[in-house]
Amino acid sequence: MSAILEYPQRHPVSAEEYLRMGEAGVFAPEARLELIEGEIIEMAPIGSPHAGRVKMLTRLFVQRAGDRAVVSVQDPVIVSERSVPQPDLALLKPRADSYTGAHPTAAEILLAVEVADTTLAFDLGTKVPLYARCGVPEVWVVDVNERVVRVYREPSASGYQTSFTAAGDQRIAAIALPEVWLEPRELFSK
Repeated sequence: MSAILEYPQRHPVSAEEYLRMGEAGVFAPEARLELIEGEIIEMAPIGSPHAGRVKMLTRLFVQRAGDRAVVSVQDPVIVSERSVPQPDLALLKPRADSYTGAHPTAAEILLAVEVADTTLAFDLGTKVPLYARCGVPEVWVVDVNERVVRVYREPSASGYQTSFTAAGDQRIAAIALPEVWLEPRELFSK
């Protein structure tokens, strides 16, 4: 019996291979890439509305988290053997080496935040389900166009079991770190 292969064949990339490629300089220094389910995905360019919200969130999270969490901004997180996304922000469990020895894993993420203006469909349809399957306990998607924050909690293999949308002065707080809270108006009043 002979096996008949169909072409083209895809070759999924592992997180380890992807990180080695980056270290070896395979990608251009300015390349904005993520590894999602074994595929290298080019990220959308960052516009001012997106960048400004990331800066606002960074300032608020650093102030409110203090030393209770590491605030990671647009850095890789290894959530599975085939996925290394770069959330816009992540609150991480403190670690003695400040993550200089290895990128954080899903088990070290307290909260992942994606800021979406042009990428809402990808964030909601691909990244949020990925975070759920990998056990990230909570994800916030800042929807710049609708001026709301979409909150996802209680991950499972089939998605987040709890979700809601916060707007205006409705306060939301990270489950794992209640000191880190946000009222969406803080991001959209300017």
